[in-house]
Amino acid sequence: MLKIKNYVKAESLEEAYELNQKRTACVLGGMVWLKMGNRNVTTAIDLSGLGLDTITETEKEFVIGCMTPLRDLELHEGLHAYTHGAMKESLRHIVGVQFRNCATVGGSIWGRFGFSDVLTMFLALDTEVELFKGGRVCLWDFVKMPKDRDILVHIIVKKTPIKTAYLSQRNTKTDFPVLACCVSLSEDGVKAVYGARPSKAFLLEDEENILKDAQTLSEEEKKEAYEKFADYAARKVPTSGNMRGSAKYRTLLVKVLTRRALEAVGGMSDEN
Repeated sequence: MLKIKNYVKAESLEEAYELNQKRTACVLGGMVWLKMGNRNVTTAIDLSGLGLDTITETEKEFVIGCMTPLRDLELHEGLHAYTHGAMKESLRHIVGVQFRNCATVGGSIWGRFGFSDVLTMFLALDTEVELFKGGRVCLWDFVKMPKDRDILVHIIVKKTPIKTAYLSQRNTKTDFPVLACCVSLSEDGVKAVYGARPSKAFLLEDEENILKDAQTLSEEEKKEAYEKFADYAARKVPTSGNMRGSAKYRTLLVKVLTRRALEAVGGMSDEN
């Protein structure tokens, strides 16, 4: 059971940060995961009055407030176009619309959950987080950092020219994924991210240059290269088992979802 002694609706980020320095304090997100825990909170800090629930699109990036509901990400036309529908695909299976109206992107990213579709999706993009005291940090570096008492303010997605595809396998439609896979293709090469392994998301890069100059290959050569990279991913991506699937099954999914995602990004136009 979650027990809260004091509730404070912060009037500034500075106030929220100061309150959060006590180990028993807690910043509230959408309260969808937090309420299911067994925890005593002396001070619950609400950021909902600080205007951090919006998505701002510029020519160079998307700036997403930490209190933005997942549903807003799902419906945002700019993100939909930029990610070729991958953002929406990564969110549409998460429980239901009512849940996604409450759950926040900040809560999803800050938690670094192994099962998180949201984290897997953002890790495949050129993403930074803005911390109140720590400033801008690459999302991959943030995931590796130990949790501290800082406050996540924004998630920033740079508009790097990229093609992205998101796929997941679930035992039931609204369940956690058995495996999630997001593949992005840019001029720097391919980047594949795997979530729900069931550990934290794992980044796989093309160290063997299997897909180097893949865009210049014939369709048959591309198909062979995609299959080879899928085999490479199955060898390199660590998996383990839990109640949703065995390590062997997840490794099989790594291969299948990688190939399908590569076929998807390989067939995308360069319009976006």
